[in-house]
Amino acid sequence: MSSTDPRIAVLGDARISYQEAGRGTPIVLLHGIGSASKSWRHQLAGLADRFRVIAWDAPGYAESTPLKSDTPDAGDYAAALLAFLDSLGISRCHLVGHSLGTLMAARFALLHADRLLSLTLSSIATGHAKMAPDERSRLLQSRLDDIVTLGARGMAEKRGPRLLGPDATVEMRQAVIDAMAQVQMPGYGQAARMLSGGDALVDIARLPVALPVQIIYGDADVITPPASNLKAAALRLQAPVNVIPAAGHALYLEKPERFTAILADFCGGLS
Repeated sequence: MSSTDPRIAVLGDARISYQEAGRGTPIVLLHGIGSASKSWRHQLAGLADRFRVIAWDAPGYAESTPLKSDTPDAGDYAAALLAFLDSLGISRCHLVGHSLGTLMAARFALLHADRLLSLTLSSIATGHAKMAPDERSRLLQSRLDDIVTLGARGMAEKRGPRLLGPDATVEMRQAVIDAMAQVQMPGYGQAARMLSGGDALVDIARLPVALPVQIIYGDADVITPPASNLKAAALRLQAPVNVIPAAGHALYLEKPERFTAILADFCGGLS
């Protein structure tokens, strides 16, 4: 089966759609709030010769069943991820989170470190929990208003281009817009509320010392800028920090060869 053909994992009364390619030690990829499993196509292709690569559609995305709570926290996504890994018979894996996916990945690592070989946090979305309540409310409402008033496509055309750096091609920009245009309610609203109440730094600070962690970010990222990623790095001084020059927020799509090489070197050295 090719990396563009969706698969479905059945978790009791819920479903998770996902992409899979390759064989070997599993690498599991968690996308951000405006993306989906198919956005990892370069990594699915580029890592499949050495790893079993799996990219999920988070609950409420693509064909995945939304969570039961409209106001979930990172723990709800971590529980869904645990059930997903169990359904695929994955006892341990390398876990990679991008943007909103870092909130999910960090919470999963905190709760289930024994299930991980390593943790990669990319373009870290630290969450809005520490913001002033008025600012948190404004940012959340702005997201929800955009999808309601503009529709998913209009929201994607407004927000999507900011995810890329100055060297991005027209094709890259269109790919980001097309991916974001596929988000749907209630999944997007649930994810936005999780982001609003989340605090990844608290989880990162509490991760077991023995868990290998690395951080990747782009120096042209205006969504989760370098300073945000460096705050997380300061909590994990032993973690390697990889900076991809001229890369924006969606760095795994914009600079796929470099991003994939970083993953392959880190995970390959631990498998």
